Formats: sequence, structure tokens, C-alpha cells
Amino acid sequence: MSARAGAVVQAASVRAMRAPAGASVRRLIDTGTGAGGLGDGLVRRLIDVPPGARFGANSAVAGELCFVIDGGGRCEVEGFGSLPLEPDRGVWLPPGSAYLLAAGSKGDLRVDIVSLPVTSPAGAADPALSGDRPAAGPPQARDLHDCAVETTGDRRFRVLFGPGYGCSVATQFVGEIPPGRAPAHSHPYDEVVLILRGEGVIHVGGGEHPLAPGTCAHLPPGEPHCLENTGPGLMRVLGVFHPADSPAAKLAHG
Repeated sequence: MSARAGAVVQAASVRAMRAPAGASVRRLIDTGTGAGGLGDGLVRRLIDVPPGARFGANSAVAGELCFVIDGGGRCEVEGFGSLPLEPDRGVWLPPGSAYLLAAGSKGDLRVDIVSLPVTSPAGAADPALSGDRPAAGPPQARDLHDCAVETTGDRRFRVLFGPGYGCSVATQFVGEIPPGRAPAHSHPYDEVVLILRGEGVIHVGGGEHPLAPGTCAHLPPGEPHCLENTGPGLMRVLGVFHPADSPAAKLAHG
């Protein structure tokens, strides 16, 4: 069972569901309230596809942002052909795209998928949407090493998708956090963050939760938090913001 809004969850603690074509699916976070039906919250899933298996689906009503964590393979999108998959590659799947993930022959393909809602965190229609949902377009793939390095304080990040980068409704980025603890802060958007590498502690909601590869957290708008890196090297995180904004956008706290 996935965690609800404002939660911190370890991927290993979430029961994997077997998809019909042999893939393993862990639903890590679902920020929806249920009041708006399907598509009223961010949903983060971790998909493991072994060689010979497949994972097929239709992208969410406002599209999906994918990121290849490990392995290789391909993403076949109906009407658009096949996109090759390899580590550190992001993929934008427009609303309603029928797609199929398949692993290569050398090992499991592991992909993070965040499904986007058609509403803002406050429940109103997202102003970035046209009509009931964003206009469909072609799928896109982008490699992390091709994205410019940006900084906020002593932290570095690269934006894969966002306004001006192929997706107007949400932002997908990979950040690097050096050892130490930054001041608590919050953002004006919903954030779901997944730890890719490193160990530490997240300080949120008056408590502390351990961080390790596979830890996923949902940080609602205005929620003060801090990711502390307790290890000797860089911590690497994969984040998605909705509505779209910059990782540097912070709210002031007195």
C-alpha cells in the first residue's frame, strides 16, 4: 500500500505488485485525497522490469515524468515509435500516451514514474493546463549529462523537464547535497523526492526519518523541512515539483 500525503516511506517496505506482463510495481506515494477521483494527486511508482518482461500502461490525465534509475531497455509509445532507455535518462510522456517498457538482455530495468494531477495542490484547476488537461504532444527523452548545472547555496541541481524544458505543468530534477545540514525551508509547490544515493536524515513535521537509497518523501506546499547528508560523499536526489517551479524557489520563514 502506498503512503499518503506528507509521508516518508522506504521502497523496501512497500509490497511489490506483479503486473500482468511480469514487471514489479511499487506504489510509493499517492498525494490524492480521493475526493477528486483519479488524477487529483501526485503518484510515484517504482517499476522493475526483468529481461523478457514488459510493463504497459497509459500515462496519467496530465502526463507522466519518468527517470531511468538502473538498467537499459526501451519505451515504446503508441504512434511515436521507440525511445531507448539508459541510466540517468528522463522521459516525458504526454497525457494519455499508451506506452510499453521493456528491459534489455543484461539485467533489470528500474524506472521511477511520477503521474501528474490535473489540479493544483489547493484543488483548483492548474492554470498551466489548457481545458481539462494539457495539450498532448510527442514524448521526449533527455539525458542528465546534457542538462545545465544550477546552484542554490552549496547544492547543485540539473533540471530535466520543466517550463522551457518540454513540460509546462511540473518540474523534474536531480540534485546533489554535500555532507552537512542546511537551514529548514519550504517551497510553494508539492514536492516528491526519492533518494538515489547516499544516507542521511530528513527533518520534517517535528520529527526525523532516516534516508537511504529508495527512501521517498512527499513535502506539501509550505511544509518546513531539511535534508541532512550524514555521509562522507554527495547525496543524490530525484525530485518532482507540481506545479512547475525552480528547485531554488523557497518560502520565507520568520
